[in-house]
Amino acid sequence: MRDLGVGFRYLLKGQRWVARHGRQYGFGLLPGLITLVLYAAALVALALWGEDAVAWATPFADDWSSPWLGLFRGFLTAVLFALALLLAVVTFTAVTLLVGQPFYENLSEKVDRDVSPDGHAPESGLPLWRELWISARDSLRIVVRAALWGVLLFACGFVPVVGQTVVPVIGFFVTGFFLTEELTAVALQRRGVELRTRLTLLRSRKTLVWGFGTPLAVAFLVPFVAVFLMPGAVAGATLMARELLGEEIQEGGEEGDGAVTAAPQPPSGWPAPGR
Repeated sequence: MRDLGVGFRYLLKGQRWVARHGRQYGFGLLPGLITLVLYAAALVALALWGEDAVAWATPFADDWSSPWLGLFRGFLTAVLFALALLLAVVTFTAVTLLVGQPFYENLSEKVDRDVSPDGHAPESGLPLWRELWISARDSLRIVVRAALWGVLLFACGFVPVVGQTVVPVIGFFVTGFFLTEELTAVALQRRGVELRTRLTLLRSRKTLVWGFGTPLAVAFLVPFVAVFLMPGAVAGATLMARELLGEEIQEGGEEGDGAVTAAPQPPSGWPAPGR
């Protein structure tokens, strides 16, 4: 259970880091604002024309008598909008990171240099187009996994009592895991850690991941909050990625005491730190 608190502290440390680096924070806000506008437009369009879309998709119900027709299509419209909101929460981070790849890559590198004992930040050595392609490909794979979980949890939501109590809690933990994967991918991708290895690495420290990602998933339910927390979330995820890979963290860069701490070494077989 200690890892839950450690993960949450990394989330707070990331927010403190960007608070002390105002210019990086300002640049980091731009991708989130762009993504927010796009998502808001899509959700408004769904709210305005979702009922028409449901009516078009269910012509077999045109002859149903009142009130069954209204109840049936109203239920489907609500389900459609709920799924769209869930998908928006799950994919917001992936889309924002894709839109802001150069911004967040630069921010993550600066965090690495700030907390590294030798001031070194690992670099992928790949051209920008290649990094964008890998990021988009991996994000799509994560979104598919998250969507499958979302459909499963949505179906479980109809189970009496459990669906209204246990399922939402599980949903936040699942969402938090995938959010953390997307955020740590910025730092881990620069180190040449592939998606499958990233997932295995995160599963090996699930409580650490939940401590970081679950509070973030709750906060990200409010879109404006998500925009303002994204730069700090990327910074905190970079710090956590260093611990996951067993890289030393110069606490002076974060706390101001000049101490160097060695994170627990990862299991054998992980890519070497700084790859």
